[in-house]
Amino acid sequence: MHMADALVAPAVAGTMYVLSTGAAGVSVKKVREESDESKIPVMGVMGAFVFATQMLNFTIPGTGSSGHLCGGMMLSAMLGPFAGFLTMIGVLLVQCLLFADGGLMALGCNVWNMAFYGCFIGSLLIWRPIMKKGATKIKIALASIFGCVLTLQLGAFSVTIETLISGITELPFSTFVATMQPIHLAIGFVEGLITSAVLIFIHEARPELLWGIGESTEKRDAKLSFKKTIITIAVAAALCGGVVSLFASAFPDGLEWSMEQVAGTTELEAQGQAYETAEAIQETTSLLPDYAFPDSEAAAGTSFSGIVGALIVAGLSAACCYAFRFFRRKTETQTA
Repeated sequence: MHMADALVAPAVAGTMYVLSTGAAGVSVKKVREESDESKIPVMGVMGAFVFATQMLNFTIPGTGSSGHLCGGMMLSAMLGPFAGFLTMIGVLLVQCLLFADGGLMALGCNVWNMAFYGCFIGSLLIWRPIMKKGATKIKIALASIFGCVLTLQLGAFSVTIETLISGITELPFSTFVATMQPIHLAIGFVEGLITSAVLIFIHEARPELLWGIGESTEKRDAKLSFKKTIITIAVAAALCGGVVSLFASAFPDGLEWSMEQVAGTTELEAQGQAYETAEAIQETTSLLPDYAFPDSEAAAGTSFSGIVGALIVAGLSAACCYAFRFFRRKTETQTA
């Protein structure tokens, strides 16, 4: 659902940057008040995992469309809404700058549409209330599916609102929204199934890694050590980005498919200094455009992009934890 710059007017893009930056600022403040330093490696490997799994487009049968995970619901279920939101920003930033996936001017929109709803609406209004009295496999599955469906619907609807306010006449609102919502309903359901599978694994392997879980009536012993769980997620991220990504669906994703149905094309043109500047910046920073070596369709480019991108996201997440002193309040208080 990564929006290109041509889908938003500069004023709309600027407004969404302000909103997303505001949410990020609050998140930084909240995460700095947390004290669990074990979340630092979790933030890194889960950011890498979400980056890698976003490369795995899955076909929506009978439509000629595909979808991929957003990941906000999954991240917030493990890290909480604030750390999850910041991790998603890291994923989207790397995708935008290094791989030209999503427009630079539209980055604020993409953060809001793909990260805000999953991390805040999904976790606070769906995940935490359902998990209040403890987690079970059924509860995790229900929360994951319902949360992913709802938040993806909100994200898809936001895209149509942003294009409407931007005056994108090629995408009439009523037709566009009637196309976007059903296809993202299907994508959200599949994402919910995948998210539930991952979170159920975490619940079985290391239940304390799940956020917002109340006291359960049944005590569950961890089946894997913390270190082995982190390594397992890291290996899964490497396999998804480096190997499974080679078999991703070639069909356009839900947004591109909807544009093709409504406007007859997956790409629109936009003119103006703001668009030209954003494009020039991305041309400079995108060393692996479209997750490939420049001017090459070699499979090695996809694998390289998946692994390198995941490593960069993990490194960026860890660096931000230390730069902004995340999860260190308790340590500093004890030292003082």
